[in-house]
Amino acid sequence: MYPDPSRAVFGPKTLSYIENDMLRYLCSDGVMPILIPDIESDCRQMYLDEVDAFVFQGGADISPISYNDEAIENGRWPGDRHRDEYELKLLRWAVKNKKPVLGICRGMQLINVYFGGTLYQDITTQRPNALKHRDAGEYDKLKHEVSLTPSGLLFETYEQEKLWVNSVHHQGVKTLGTNLIVEAQSTKDDLIEAFRHKELPIVGVQWHPEFHHTLENELSDPNRLLKTFLNIVRQSK
Repeated sequence: MYPDPSRAVFGPKTLSYIENDMLRYLCSDGVMPILIPDIESDCRQMYLDEVDAFVFQGGADISPISYNDEAIENGRWPGDRHRDEYELKLLRWAVKNKKPVLGICRGMQLINVYFGGTLYQDITTQRPNALKHRDAGEYDKLKHEVSLTPSGLLFETYEQEKLWVNSVHHQGVKTLGTNLIVEAQSTKDDLIEAFRHKELPIVGVQWHPEFHHTLENELSDPNRLLKTFLNIVRQSK
């Protein structure tokens, strides 16, 4: 959150924050999630040296500038270029050091952009026949089915062909980045919903496993995904 004089709390200041559902989702035995603040100093490197893995979470749109695209709709979705640059630096370090990475929603899109892929700036505008993937009113109560790639990581994790997931995004993968392999697609419109890297310990999902509790048993178990990722982390240590 950037300086905003109209904001009642810390209006003139820049804030770094994390949504509590994400902390609750990641916290488990032997796992302590920490927020890496956006600070330009040697302090950042101390954080990087300590962490075993990275989770890039949801949030603001990714700027079309970050994947060399022209803005559509007169720049209606400018994204957050500053956050892009900050997170791409962290991702670059993670890739260089072969640290496990889990991308969630925006995080998955960021990974795709890092590896040279592009995004739909707005699914409804650029793919008008696509399924509704975001609704401001329903928010994390919106859900749909995804089909898993046979013999893929998620297929092995869930031991089934289809999952039910929530959907809180209006942007998505347009062209897939280099060495990324599709793990799941939206059953009704084939939009890419998950991928993994061919060689590196990197996984991305378009849905929000941390919001699972909103719909309870209507969605596939998010803890299977977390368990698989944490196994990857332990094997990488």
